[in-house]
Amino acid sequence: MAQNALEKDVDRQIVATHKRFVKAMDGRLPTLGLDTKERYFAVLSALVGKLEDPGKPLKDIMQEMMLEAGSMILQELQG
Repeated sequence: MAQNALEKDVDRQIVATHKRFVKAMDGRLPTLGLDTKERYFAVLSALVGKLEDPGKPLKDIMQEMMLEAGSMILQELQG
C-alpha cells in the first residue's frame, strides 16, 4: 500500500513537471530564432514519435535520443 502511495506521488510530480516544462517553453518560444526553433522541433518530434510506441522501452528511447540529439546539441552550443 505504501508503494502505491509513493508511485502515485511520483506520477503527480511528473505531471507537475510536464506542466512546468510546457509553461517554460511557451515563454521561450517567442525569443528563439527560426533556426533554433527548427532544431528544437526536430528533437522534440523525434522524441514524441518514439514515446508513442508503447512497446519500446524507455531506456532504448533515451539511448537513441542521446545519439540523435548529440549533433544538434553541439550545433546549438557552437551557434
